[in-house]
Amino acid sequence: MNGRSTLNRLLLALCGLVLLGGGLLILTAGFDLYHRLRVVPPAGWPVAMPRDVLLSNADRIRWSDQGWWWWAAVIAILVLAAALALTWLLTQLRRRPGAVQLGGTPPAESVELRGLALGDVVASEARTLPDVERASAHLTGRAAGPQLHVALTLSDHGLPASVLQSLCRGPVAHARESTGLTHLPARAHLHVTRHKARRAE
Repeated sequence: MNGRSTLNRLLLALCGLVLLGGGLLILTAGFDLYHRLRVVPPAGWPVAMPRDVLLSNADRIRWSDQGWWWWAAVIAILVLAAALALTWLLTQLRRRPGAVQLGGTPPAESVELRGLALGDVVASEARTLPDVERASAHLTGRAAGPQLHVALTLSDHGLPASVLQSLCRGPVAHARESTGLTHLPARAHLHVTRHKARRAE
């Protein structure tokens, strides 16, 4: 699992916990479970009884005398948060095809390969290439027209041209042959490991 997938899972888990906590808070007060279970909520608890509201009249008019800039700032923050959430959602939908339609003659329309599995295979084979220390791979685009992205970290003495040639002839070519996608586009991102200089003694 790469760092981007881990970050996505953490963001989803965090959003889920926030929504779950808010829902449980409202349901607990709505069904008056504190009174039924004889539990005293902490002081200042936002919603403790069925008649309580999340935003009281005092809270609503608290900032009304601050001028128009306060409402503009709130609206701008909400619009920015909604735009970021929508951008993240659209990026996830177009970035990871769940499956790849296998090509061939005739096309194997009923046969699909999981995109994560193909990326893992390409990354595993790329790690065995000379002068490659780390490798990751994933697919983007639609299932009928995916694109392969490979990220390689080279050793300090690795030659990018040589590694790129080995990548095209090895993992990328094998991925095209195994899937039957002769027009599978591929992009490679090469990084070089930086070693700290040692002081001569």
